Amino acid sequence: MTENVAAARAAEAPAPSAKKTTASGRGLNIGIAVAAAVMVVGIVLWAIQLSGGMVQTGMRNLDSWGLYITSFMFFVGLSAGGLIISSVPKAFGIAGFGGISKVAVMSSIACTVAAIGLVVVDLGQPVRLWELFAYSNLGSPLMWDIVVLGTYLILSCVYLWAQVRADAGNVSHTALRVISVVALVCAVLVHSVTAWIFGLQQGREMWHTALLAPWFVSSALVCGTALVMVVVMALRKVGYLQLDQSYMVKLAKLLGAFVMVDLYFFGCDLLNEAFPGGSGVEVVAMLTTGPLAPYFWTEIIGCAICAVICFTPALRTNTLLVIGALLAILGIFCKRVQLLVGGFQLANIDYTGTLTSLSHQAWDTGMSSIYAPMIYWPTPLEFGVTLGVVALGVLVFLLGIKFLPLRPKDEEPLSK
Repeated sequence: MTENVAAARAAEAPAPSAKKTTASGRGLNIGIAVAAAVMVVGIVLWAIQLSGGMVQTGMRNLDSWGLYITSFMFFVGLSAGGLIISSVPKAFGIAGFGGISKVAVMSSIACTVAAIGLVVVDLGQPVRLWELFAYSNLGSPLMWDIVVLGTYLILSCVYLWAQVRADAGNVSHTALRVISVVALVCAVLVHSVTAWIFGLQQGREMWHTALLAPWFVSSALVCGTALVMVVVMALRKVGYLQLDQSYMVKLAKLLGAFVMVDLYFFGCDLLNEAFPGGSGVEVVAMLTTGPLAPYFWTEIIGCAICAVICFTPALRTNTLLVIGALLAILGIFCKRVQLLVGGFQLANIDYTGTLTSLSHQAWDTGMSSIYAPMIYWPTPLEFGVTLGVVALGVLVFLLGIKFLPLRPKDEEPLSK
């Protein structure tokens, strides 16, 4: 009798994860609401930019790209890295990372949406999207990037759909593997094309190197893997995913390897530039001791700390792994800043003609004063618009978590 009463009480008691699941669902709704609100603020600021013109930004003739394109490069890397992490195990028939594949693809889709949004706000007027295709020059790397990026977004969505259908038994293993191979190739290609936009600019000492494409891919693997690790850790914390710690250790080792490869590529480039008689001594000085030194050393030190955490078993706690991953993401963003601003920081023409307010914000101080500090710094408007686009990407990801079956098929969905 006593055993029957105890069994009945146990059956009536809520499951241990019920409270956590409800809390995570409520937190998800709050996150969606906050992301939507920030996105609306960004849209309002973008409308102000459209009405007042691009002169409200910190970009001028001498530095015609800024925070928008820097963030575009960064988010393309985040998206490519996430898709590569998801597609490689399926493409080569090797062990994966414990059912995080669909979450990684969803993060890739969200980052790609943010990257496209950053291109749109950088164009100045929405009508230029139409002009971009109506009067496109297919011989331009810029047009290659637009085509590949759009294809990449569509393919990422198809890849996610194929994985969901495969879990339901409606897509064969062979078909999913073929799609994985195509997705992997496209992920590498989209970042290579983005790199060629800069690498083919012969007039920019900082950009003109054949190493830029593999460098971009290695950076994408670093920040993409780090982002997936942070996202998975967060989803484990709220009870959305049940993932064994061994998979996180596996991801950490992979992240450490990617970080070391990326630092190796960077070191090779710096050695070529700084070797006596080389043409890039001024580039190295600008990075190590000049205006871009804070970004350079943040990247080097942050990535080094990340590698130490990933390769030291005693340091592979959840907290330190998240810190290491965030340092890697920050380091890659600093690399993007160095690349873009560094390309404008060194004057490629000694006499650029008459300076006006359209040439540079500090046009009245002369060339020596313009190039002494950092030539570019974003305005508050640019920060606000960029934050709004980032919120759009976060919103896409959170909606995917809420409405799409991204959990492994052997796990129960969140309770309503």
